[in-house]
Amino acid sequence: MYNGPMTSPRSTDLRSEFRRLHTDPPAAPTPGILVMPNPWDIGSAKLLAQVGSLALATTSAGHAGAYGRLDQNVQRDELVAHVEEMTAAVDVPFNVDSEDCFGVDATGVAETAALLAATDAAGFSIEDYDPRIDAIRSVDDAAARVTAAKQAADDLVLTARTENHLHGITDLDDTVRRLEAYRDAGADVVYAPGVVAPSDIERLVAVGVPLNVLAVPGTPTVPELADLGVARVSVGSLFAWAAYGALVDAASELLGPGTSTYTSALLDNALSNAAFG
Repeated sequence: MYNGPMTSPRSTDLRSEFRRLHTDPPAAPTPGILVMPNPWDIGSAKLLAQVGSLALATTSAGHAGAYGRLDQNVQRDELVAHVEEMTAAVDVPFNVDSEDCFGVDATGVAETAALLAATDAAGFSIEDYDPRIDAIRSVDDAAARVTAAKQAADDLVLTARTENHLHGITDLDDTVRRLEAYRDAGADVVYAPGVVAPSDIERLVAVGVPLNVLAVPGTPTVPELADLGVARVSVGSLFAWAAYGALVDAASELLGPGTSTYTSALLDNALSNAAFG
């Protein structure tokens, strides 16, 4: 009888630690909240682990950008290969941005979840945006997909996302209803990227399971989010775009005035040696 993918001692330990970081928040770097940056390749993952990140997460847009593509243009087999190489590179738990789990229906969602459960990933997410029709799914359909994902990968921390606020839907009551439905469907963590007002964040915290917040301009600081009761903070693709922005600025300087002042911001050799050595 098949009981799901085999798990290694390493994946078991990483998943246990990731779950613990949500229920017993770390004392540092900010007490009471898990700061989970998003690397986009092996080098950025190693650097973020080296500077003290206790957990990391992939970014679908950052991953696509590394291939020279826009978000929503990575295939499932590419994501699984990416997860395998990223989780092998560092010894901290990894959460996977798995978009809508690449399934046109609940069966496809379960297949993706099972593939991720066969890696060393510690958690994964599922969102309610359907890129095939450029629309947010009905709450019932989205909740059924959350259940399918959870049943297929029960030992991973499952984050359920509503993409309302990234697609111009600012009805906070609908966002709360969706997160409550996803909680009831089996989500361990809920997430509504784009919500920034403290009073709105407090309403999401009241859903009653750990809340992830996307740190963007206008979001409260990490200590302020901790005071609001937020469990976890991530940055999505913003670190990737910051790095690419620095690259474009450096190239523009070299190709324009021909100077090299950009080198004043080079990575310290000691840090690069520690991370990559």
